[in-house]
Formats: sequence, structure tokens, C-alpha cells
Amino acid sequence: MRWLWLVGVVGLGITGLVLNWKVAKQQESPVAMAMVEMEDGTLVPVDSQPSTGPVMAPASPESIAPDGSDEDWLTRFVLIERSGEPVSSFDLRGQPYVAGFFFTTCPSVCVRQNGRMKELQTEFAGQPVRFLSISCDPEIDTPEVLRQYAARFDADPQQWLFLTGKMDYIRRVGAEFFWLPVERRGHPERFALVDAAGQLFALYEWNDESQWNALRKDLQRMIAAGGTLPRESASVTMSPRAVAGDAAEGETESAVDGAAVE
Repeated sequence: MRWLWLVGVVGLGITGLVLNWKVAKQQESPVAMAMVEMEDGTLVPVDSQPSTGPVMAPASPESIAPDGSDEDWLTRFVLIERSGEPVSSFDLRGQPYVAGFFFTTCPSVCVRQNGRMKELQTEFAGQPVRFLSISCDPEIDTPEVLRQYAARFDADPQQWLFLTGKMDYIRRVGAEFFWLPVERRGHPERFALVDAAGQLFALYEWNDESQWNALRKDLQRMIAAGGTLPRESASVTMSPRAVAGDAAEGETESAVDGAAVE
């Protein structure tokens, strides 16, 4: 019987050794768990992190207004062309462009202004530049009205765009994007030159011969340089203060021309 007792003792010893070996292996190879890297570079189990409340998803592209209307100061815009299609400031990038504000019922000043724009279209036909005439009387100047008006000037639909939108928004586009104070049926007699990168380059009085020629010269230089120039190289000095009172002046001139002013 002693030999049976010895077998039992040996068996219990072997079982203990096996159990000890399994425990040791488990300690050497802990169960894998999710880890997160802290600001100091250390890894911490997810469960040990303090709760900071629900995780907020980043803003989706759909929540960002493509026309910039969600911005405190506009850096982009979207308006409706006479074709009925939207045109954005991003669409215009890649080529410089000249922009001005007008309204179709103005019988004198706006006609002369768009006559100047037509001169630019003739001079720069076939070259990588666009021209924008933006209405500041959008309730009247629908895309259909703009199509009829553009036909008076033989405006190339690919190069010379006529744009409209909502007045409150157009007011912001004028003041914030182009540095031109605009009101309903009131606008400065100035053109804005924007480079191919979408940056405002300079402002020019189209009814002043020296500034008119400066615009033509700067536009030629810009095209030759590939679409951009250093702003300090402009032939005129651009200052928002210089145009601060032009909106009221535009309204007065429109009234003299016989257009209704509100």
C-alpha cells in the first residue's frame, strides 16, 4: 500500500507544478486590450481613462455654407449667372477677372460702365481673363433680364458673366470680398481686379482715364505673368477708405439719371 501512497503524492506534486506553470505563462502574456496614447506619449488602457463626456463628431462638409454666408467676413461667394447656373469664386480661380456692380434700369452711368467692360472684352478677347457684371438690383435683374441686357453689349457668355442673387448677400459680396460698398441701385464707379488665385489686387475708377489705363496695363502684366502679381506692384493705390463714401455717391448719380432710388 505504501507504493500507492507514494504515487498519489507524486501525482499531486506534478499537478501543482503544472498549475504554477500556467499561472506564470498568463502573467507573461496578458490579455490584449485597447490602448490609447496620451499627450506625453505613454500608452494607457482605454478603461483607465477618465470619462470626458460624449465625443463630438467633426463638422461635415455639408454643414459648411459653400457661399461663405456662415463666415463673419466673406472669403468666397456664389452668385447666379444669366444662364441660371451658379458661379462661385472658386470656379473663377485659374484666371484673373475684372468685376463691377450695376443695375439694368440705370439709363446712363451703368451703360457707360458696361461700355467700358465691353472695351476690355474686345481688347482681351481670347485671352485667359474674365469679366463680371454683378447686379445690385436683383429683384428686377433676374437671369432672364440679365440675358437680354447682356445681348445689348454682345457679351461673350464664356468670358463676360452677368451675376445676380439676393440683395443682402450681394451687399456683403461687394463690401467684404471686393471692398466696394454696394446698396440697392447704388454702387461705386470702380472696377475690381482679382488675380488668378482669387485675391483682390486693386481697384480702379473706370471713368478716370489715368486709372482706366492703369487697369488695362496691370491686367496685361498679370496675364503675361501667369495670372498673379505682387499686390504692391499695382499701378494704383488700393485703399478701402478711398471708397468708403462711394455707395451714397452712386445713389445720387442714379437719381440724376432718372432711375428710381430707394
